[in-house]
Amino acid sequence: MDFPFISTILLTPILAILLLFFIPPTSKKAIKLVAAIAMLISFLLTIYVYINYDSSAGGMQFVEKIPWISDLGVSYAVGIDGISLPMLFLTDIIGLASVFSSWNINKRPKEFFILLLLLIAGVTGTFIALDLFIFLLFYELVVIPIYIMVIVWGSTKRVSKEYAGMKLTIYLLIGSAFMLVGIVALYLQAFPPGMRTFDIATLSSAHLYGTLSIQFQIIVFFLMLLGFGTLISMFPFHTWSPDGYAGAPTAVSMIHAGVLKKIGGYGLIRLGLLILPAGAKFWAPLIIILGLANVIYAAYVAIVQKDLKYVVGYSSVSHMGYVLLGFAALNTISLSGAVANMVAHGIMSALFFAMIGYVYEKTHMRSVDQLHGLAHQMPKIATGFMLAGMSSVGLPGLIGFIPEYTIFVGLFAQYPILAIIAVSGIVFTAIYILRVLQKVLFGPRDSSFDRYDDAKGAELVPLFLLGTILILFGLFPQLLMAPINSGISPLGPFLERLSAAPSLLFTLGGI
Repeated sequence: MDFPFISTILLTPILAILLLFFIPPTSKKAIKLVAAIAMLISFLLTIYVYINYDSSAGGMQFVEKIPWISDLGVSYAVGIDGISLPMLFLTDIIGLASVFSSWNINKRPKEFFILLLLLIAGVTGTFIALDLFIFLLFYELVVIPIYIMVIVWGSTKRVSKEYAGMKLTIYLLIGSAFMLVGIVALYLQAFPPGMRTFDIATLSSAHLYGTLSIQFQIIVFFLMLLGFGTLISMFPFHTWSPDGYAGAPTAVSMIHAGVLKKIGGYGLIRLGLLILPAGAKFWAPLIIILGLANVIYAAYVAIVQKDLKYVVGYSSVSHMGYVLLGFAALNTISLSGAVANMVAHGIMSALFFAMIGYVYEKTHMRSVDQLHGLAHQMPKIATGFMLAGMSSVGLPGLIGFIPEYTIFVGLFAQYPILAIIAVSGIVFTAIYILRVLQKVLFGPRDSSFDRYDDAKGAELVPLFLLGTILILFGLFPQLLMAPINSGISPLGPFLERLSAAPSLLFTLGGI
């Protein structure tokens, strides 16, 4: 019997949670070591799976399936393909980095790391689930840990942590309610009684049998769009996101921006496009308009922000707009770029928030007007800022360049004028990123900051892990693009058949 790599990756943080229950709260070092070792094991197993995934064969690999609730057609089914594999890698590397970014947590560390590991396990489960019921189960699992961590360990600056936590939770729960209605409708409509199933692959073939009418797909995809769009912070459902970042502790900000949002983009592809293709085609023009609003509006707002977390928060909303554009162009080039951009943005935003967390922890300041010349006293933290910032503006040689370029190529093939407008977002991004780097890191040395230490010891782990991937995937983009292309390329004929499907604003095709 083959070793259950995927289940082991999922269960390792859960087993660590069980172990933490038996460790006294006063044994802070032991608590942190257990969390770190658990995430290291998951990360190493993920690297093994990544290396051994056969991109030339493609399709689902490392599949594990056990019948669970047979009467409802539910199975414990997990596995990875070229779309979910990069998401799994993203989750575990950011999960490991988030543990070390929280190494100085001394307020109730036992509860903190239990909730952190639970959050990581929940996100992992959504990316590896091959059963829609399992996907929904893990999706709902991630909301509660985030809320508790924000209101207990969060920070209060522009908004209170209680406000940020409640706003975040309400938005996510409302979005998940729409998604739940869509999933139930899909389950009941796809197949007759006695044949109903939650198997995602089987549901993806339902539209071929005529059981999912075009009208049904349009309605249910819209419900999915409201759910996943809220999670991906699609305009105008984005306002929870910057406030959530600002109030959250560093580790939650890293996972929230780096991984949690990606469930939205992943869900639109895995559950929206592949199960409800006519709905995806119908609403694609609207998604493009809202994606452009994300890119331009959020980048413009980021320019005038003073709080570093709000700058990166609105930057995150802007970059998610590119993912929406890549999805809505509905061709293999743009979809590959959208998946790759989720990984790229996840890595660089997690690194950004880790560095901001260190600066705030040491100085208790996050304002661009208060911080200046930190590169003199904190060169390692400054290096992390520079790597994340240059990747954010799409500097060639770093992870952000190829994904955005690929999205623009795919979008230009469908909507050339809208693609040109979208490219202008890069200019806004350069303005607020360079402004922050210049004000916070460079300039004359301020002796008042001499008493603050640079990152050291465990604090360097996030910089090393995330910085290495920023450079490695930037210099060798095929390491990222090969598995993604193996998952997206087979969709070519499928996407071509969608050209005849009705569209909400079909006249945009001629723009």
